Amino acid sequence: MDFNVKKLASGAGLFFTRAVQFTEEKFGQAEKTELDAHFESLMSRADCTKLWTEKIYRQTEVLLQPNPSARIEEFLYEKLDRKAPSRITNAELLGQYMQDAAKEFGPGTPYGSTLIEVGEFERRLGAAEREFLQTSAISFLTPLRNFLEGDWRTISKERRLLENLRLDLDACKARLKKAKQAEAKATMAPDFQETRPRNYVLSASASALWSEEVEKAEHELRVAQTEFDRQAEVTRLLLEGISSTHVNHLRCLHEFVEAQAAYYKQCHFHMQELQKELGRLPNAFALNSAPSMVPADPATDGNSSPVETDTLKIEEVQAPATGTRKAKVLYDYDAADSSELSLLADELITVYTVPGMDSDWLIGERGNQKGKVPVTYLELLS
Repeated sequence: MDFNVKKLASGAGLFFTRAVQFTEEKFGQAEKTELDAHFESLMSRADCTKLWTEKIYRQTEVLLQPNPSARIEEFLYEKLDRKAPSRITNAELLGQYMQDAAKEFGPGTPYGSTLIEVGEFERRLGAAEREFLQTSAISFLTPLRNFLEGDWRTISKERRLLENLRLDLDACKARLKKAKQAEAKATMAPDFQETRPRNYVLSASASALWSEEVEKAEHELRVAQTEFDRQAEVTRLLLEGISSTHVNHLRCLHEFVEAQAAYYKQCHFHMQELQKELGRLPNAFALNSAPSMVPADPATDGNSSPVETDTLKIEEVQAPATGTRKAKVLYDYDAADSSELSLLADELITVYTVPGMDSDWLIGERGNQKGKVPVTYLELLS
């Protein structure tokens, strides 16, 4: 118990000494040991790395999981060292709802069959998103968090220790300076007019005491300087390790970009396939216009437009005098039958519409070839 009290008293005295030194430095009443310019540059670089790594980490978390409640839940599971339950993505949930709705509306109906098709591709998009989230968390978020919670905490701890040792060193310098001033004052030549010899004895005794105090202060200064230099070297090595951290984070950043590229490529592929599937379901859009496609009078059948019959006769369709436009093809498209025109991505074609034609289709011409083309595969140019 006595040992603990002494240790506590020693620690309190050390803390008080550092507090006094720190306060005097702030008020300009004490000298401060300055670190070299390279060391200061290393510390500034480390602080900058910590600041921006933390910002990038937080914003990446928001990108991967916009729901703050879900992020809090994942954080709690991580702190409890428990595996978070698997969470379905929004796209997968939407796809499930669409397919459930199709069962209610009837999978054989145009709307129901389209819901089934779109729902399936939404689930594929959701699965691709979940894979992207898992890959990004492992290859990018985890290394950033390891730096913030591991390497940076070690660096901060050693820097605090270095600052404490610097305060001890400067306090030792201040004590030595004061001891030398007192010693010089005590060893000054006495006044020979002094009539009391006892003062000569006291002056000599004080001089000896201050000499011992100077030797003690010099020894403490040497010890403090050694400890400070050792800690400065340790801290310097840790700060120089920030360069390796940058290299590691650069590699992780490349992996994150590759994961994003793969995810968006999958999404683009799935949406292209979905558009192709929807393009093969023209009946789903033709039902609303079916009454107008049936001739009211057989006697007028010869005057009907070729697109008003069940089978489009492409060879009978003529381009209007006005109203044609240029269009850029966005995706490849394979014609489903002879009435359609196959398309290649990035090519330019001439398009126009004819009376009675479904609004989701246009007539496309490329040289001597022409046929129906889906509007969703085109970018109309002015």
